[in-house]
Amino acid sequence: TQAPPALIVAPVQALLQPVADADAVAAATLELRVGGRARIEALAEWLVERGLTRATMVEQPGGFSIRGGILDVHPHAAATPVRIEFFGDEIESIRSFDIETQRSSERLESCEILAFGGPALIQGATAAAGSFTRLLPQETWVCLHEPLDIQARAAQAIDQLGPPAGLIGYDDAFAAWSRFPMLHTYALPAAVGEGAVTFDMHAIHGFDGKLESVTVELERLASGNDRVCIFCSSVGERQRLEELLAEAQFALAGRLEYREGHLSVGFEAHEHRFACVGHHEVFSRYAQRQRPRRAKAAPVESFLELKQGDLVVHIAHGIGRFLGMEGLKRRGELEDFLTLEFADHVRLYVPATKIQLVQKYIGAVRGRPTLSKIGGTRWAARKEAAKEAVRDLAQDLLRVQAVREHSPGIAYPVDDALAAEFEHAFLYQETPDQLVANDEIKADMAKPRPMDRLLCGDVGYGKTELAMRAAFRAVAAGRQMAVLVPTTILAQQHFRTFTERFADYPVLVESLSRFKTPAEQREILQRAAEGTVDILIGTHRILSADVSFRDLGLVVIDEEQRFGVDHKERLKHFRATIDVLTMTATPIPRTLHMSMLGIRDISTLDTPPQDRLAIRTQVCRPTPTLIRDAILRELARDGQIFFVHNRVYNIDEVARGLAKLVPEARIVVGHGQMNEHLLEERMTEFVEGRADILVSTTIIESGLDIPRANTLFINRADMFGLAELHQLRGRVGRYKHRAHAYFLLPPDRPLTKTALQRLKAIEDFDELGAGFRIAMRDLEIRGAGNILGSEQSGHLANVGYALYCKLLEQTVKELRNEPVVEKVDVDVDIGLDAYLPTDYVPDDRQRMDIYRTFARAEDPGQLAAVGDEMTDRFGEMPDPVRRLISRHEVRICLEHHGITAIGRRPGYLLLTFYDRDKLRARFAAAGRSLRIIDGHTAHLVHPRHLTDPLQIVEHLRGLFAE
Repeated sequence: TQAPPALIVAPVQALLQPVADADAVAAATLELRVGGRARIEALAEWLVERGLTRATMVEQPGGFSIRGGILDVHPHAAATPVRIEFFGDEIESIRSFDIETQRSSERLESCEILAFGGPALIQGATAAAGSFTRLLPQETWVCLHEPLDIQARAAQAIDQLGPPAGLIGYDDAFAAWSRFPMLHTYALPAAVGEGAVTFDMHAIHGFDGKLESVTVELERLASGNDRVCIFCSSVGERQRLEELLAEAQFALAGRLEYREGHLSVGFEAHEHRFACVGHHEVFSRYAQRQRPRRAKAAPVESFLELKQGDLVVHIAHGIGRFLGMEGLKRRGELEDFLTLEFADHVRLYVPATKIQLVQKYIGAVRGRPTLSKIGGTRWAARKEAAKEAVRDLAQDLLRVQAVREHSPGIAYPVDDALAAEFEHAFLYQETPDQLVANDEIKADMAKPRPMDRLLCGDVGYGKTELAMRAAFRAVAAGRQMAVLVPTTILAQQHFRTFTERFADYPVLVESLSRFKTPAEQREILQRAAEGTVDILIGTHRILSADVSFRDLGLVVIDEEQRFGVDHKERLKHFRATIDVLTMTATPIPRTLHMSMLGIRDISTLDTPPQDRLAIRTQVCRPTPTLIRDAILRELARDGQIFFVHNRVYNIDEVARGLAKLVPEARIVVGHGQMNEHLLEERMTEFVEGRADILVSTTIIESGLDIPRANTLFINRADMFGLAELHQLRGRVGRYKHRAHAYFLLPPDRPLTKTALQRLKAIEDFDELGAGFRIAMRDLEIRGAGNILGSEQSGHLANVGYALYCKLLEQTVKELRNEPVVEKVDVDVDIGLDAYLPTDYVPDDRQRMDIYRTFARAEDPGQLAAVGDEMTDRFGEMPDPVRRLISRHEVRICLEHHGITAIGRRPGYLLLTFYDRDKLRARFAAAGRSLRIIDGHTAHLVHPRHLTDPLQIVEHLRGLFAE
C-alpha cells in the first residue's frame, strides 16, 4: 500500500463527480499472496463480473488471460500487469511483467487487484454519498484558487453535463469543503478585501531564448539583487550555460549561484533582494511532465500474423490460402503442420518447423490474386519477372546515389554558438528519436555531397522542428531554402510556424500560394531570384519554370507521395545537386526500410512527444445526443472541434444542423471551392479561437496544427481511405488533453467488407505511434505499390510484399558487391515427437509466433532464450516442447555444416549435403561410419543400440562437438 499523496491538484469538475465509498472500493479489491490459496476459474469469474475482459494475451489495461496454471492480469488502476502462477489451488509465484515483451520483470510476495468496473462500478458510484473530499483526513487544508471563477466553472459544468451525469451540486460540494481549514488565493490584490496577506513576488519575463537577451536579463537580476539562484536539472545543463555565458563574455557570471533541481516558474522578491530562475526559463525550454511511456516499439509484425482464410505466399509453390494449423502424424510421430490450399483444391501440409517458408500475402491493389497451381510454371516466371523489375529499381536508385556521391554539394559548417542557441530556443524537450535524426541530418549536411534523406514520423512527432533546424544551418551559411507542401492551407501553416521560429533572426520568410495576388507573387519571385528571400514556402507553384533562386541550398518536401508524376520528375533534378529532406507521416514499413539500406537514407521518429496522450477513437452511428454531448464536453474544457464532411454540395446544411443542435457554439465552414480570401478568413478565425467548430472538407488533412482542437468528427468515415483517416485523426491530440475522434457511419445502410476492415484497423490502433501498423494494414487493404511507384506495384502484387522485400534486399547486396548469405532450408526427420501442445500454448497465433521465433534462431543460446521465455509465460515445458528445442539444435548444427537434410533409416542416418569437403572435414573423427554415396548423399552409420530419437540427438551432439 502506498502512502496517501501529500498534495492533490484538481479542477472543480473533478470534485463535482461522485466517488465510490471506502466499503465499495474494499469490496472490489483482492489481495493475493505467495503461498495463499485461490481457484483460478473462480478468480476469472470475479474479474469478468468487475468489468475485465478475458483475452488470449494481456496487451492493455483491463484485460486478463489464463494459460494452464498461469493467470496474467492488468487491472485498470495498476501501473504494471502481474503474472500469478498456480500449483493446483496454491499460488506458487507472483511476478510483474512487461506488456511489450510479455517477459516477467520482478518477483513479488503479494499483489493487490483493484477490479472496479462493470456492475461493481455502477453499484459503487450509486452507493456514493458525496464528493471525493469526504475521503480526506480532517486535518487536510483546502485551497480555492480564484473562488468566484471556480463557482462559475462549476455552474457551467452542471449546466452542460446536467443531472444524467450524476454531478453533485456546487452548494453541496462547497458545504463538504467547508468542514476543512480553507485558504482562498487570488492572482490580483485588487480582487481581495481587507485583511489579505500580500506576497511581494513578481514573475520574471525578460528571457526569450536569445543569448543576447539572456545576458541582459541576468545582468539586471545580478545588479538588482543580493542573490540570484539558477536551478539546473543536471550537471550538463549547468556546464552548457556556463560555457555560453563565457563565450558571450558575461562579466557578472561570478554573482550567480547554481542549484541542482527543477523550478517550474522563476520569481523575484524585491523586499528580500532575492531571485530564483529555472534553466528551462533562461532558454524558453519548458520540459513537459514525464509520463510513463511505452517502450520504443519493436518491429511490429502483427500485420503478418496469419488468420484462417488469409492468402499466403509459399516461397517454392506460390500463392495459396491458409486453412489453419493441425497436428498430424508423420512416420508415427506427432507434429504441427500449416495447411495450405492451392488451385484445384490441392492441399499442401507444411511442417510448422518450416514456417519461415510461408508469409502472409500482402499486395493486391484490387480484387484477390488467383491461387497458384502446384507444379505449374507461372509462379517461377512471376518470381523471375519481379527479380528483374527489382534489379531495375535498385540500379536506378544506386545510379542517383552515385551521381550524388560525385556531385559538388555544399558542406555546411558544424554547429557554432548561433546554431546551438537556435536549438535551445525549441520550446519542448526533444524525444530521443528527434536527437538521433537531428544528428543524422547534421552529418549529411556537413558532407560535401548533396543530402537526400527521408524523415518518417507519425503526425505531430516533431518533423517540422528538424526541418527548421536544417533550414537554419542552410540560411546561416548564406544559402536559400525552399519548403514544398501539397496544399495551400499547409503552406500558410508552415509560413506561420517558420515566421515565429525565425522571428529573432535576420531571416526573411515568404510563402507562395494562391492566397497571394499575381502582383505579390511576381514581387516574391523577383526577390527570390535576387537572393533577398531566405526561405520560400509554397505548393507545387515553386516547381514552375518561372521560379528561380540565386543560391538554393536546401529543399524540404512534405508528403512527396501527394505530388504528381511531373512534379516528381522535377524533384529528381533537385536531388542530384541540392540537399533534399523529404518528410512523410505515412511511416515506411520497416522491412522495406531494411531492404533499402545502402540505397536510401532514412530517419524515423517513433517516440511520442512527452505528455501526448493516445487518441480515443470510436466508430459509431451518429445520434443527436452523442454529437451534442461530445461537443459540450470539448467546449467545457475550452477546446475546439473539427467536423469533417467531404461533400461540398450540402456542407452548409450540415453546419446548420449542428447550429440547431448546439446553439451555444460558434461555427465556421471551409472548403477548397470557396473564394480563396474567404477561406483564409474562415481558417484564421478558427485558428485564432474566434470559432468553436470548423465544418470542413479534407482540407484539414495535412498541416493544420491547432492545440486546442481536441475533438474530431468524420462524417461518412466509410468513404475514406485508411491513411487518410489516420492523417485526419492526427489533427487532434496535439496537446496534453485527451483527444476524441468519432468516425460516423451512415445511419441506415450496411458497410462494405473493405470499409469495415479499414475502420476496425483504425479503431484497433488508437495507440500513439500506431502509424506504422496503420500503414501496414493499409498495405494489406489497398496494396503496397505506391511506396515504390506505380511501375513496381504489379510485380509486388504478383509475388507479395514479403518476398518482394527479400528480392530487393538480395539484389541491393549483389549490386553493391556485398556477400548474400542464403539461409539453408534444413529438413530434420529423425522421428522426434516434437510440437507445441494446444493445452500448453492454446492460441494459434502465439504458437505460430513461437514456431517463427524458433525458425529464426541461429545458435543454441537463442534457443535457450526462447525456452526461458516460454517457461516464464506458459509454465514448465512439457516433453514435446523440449524435443522441439532439441530438433532445432540439430537443425542449427546441420545448417552450419552444409547439410540440407537428415533422415532416420534402420541402422544409419541419410544425409543430404551440398559441400563434400566440408562434410569430410566435419566427420573426420567418425571414420568408416560415414559413407559417401554420391555427390549429394551420404550414410552416417550409428551404433545399433541407439533406437530412441533422443539418443540419436545426443549422438549427433557428440559428433558435432568433436
